[in-house]
Amino acid sequence: MKKAIHPHYHPVVFRDPSADVAFLTRSTITSDKTIEWTDGRTYPVVDVDVSSASHPFYTGRGRVLDTAGRVERFNQRYGRS
Repeated sequence: MKKAIHPHYHPVVFRDPSADVAFLTRSTITSDKTIEWTDGRTYPVVDVDVSSASHPFYTGRGRVLDTAGRVERFNQRYGRS
């Protein structure tokens, strides 16, 4: 493997402030902000807008679309039976 062509792969904390959840993983992303993790070490932290803790698909708070009602309204509007 060639040296000095790959990005630095290191531990990073990803934090979702809307759900108050953070998780430690490895990534090549960098950040100026840091956080002290539960193990006592300091890691770079990246704030994300959506995670599995706040996304409606994973939390079960998603809306179910009424597709049958939409099809019926379309057929009524354009004269199909």
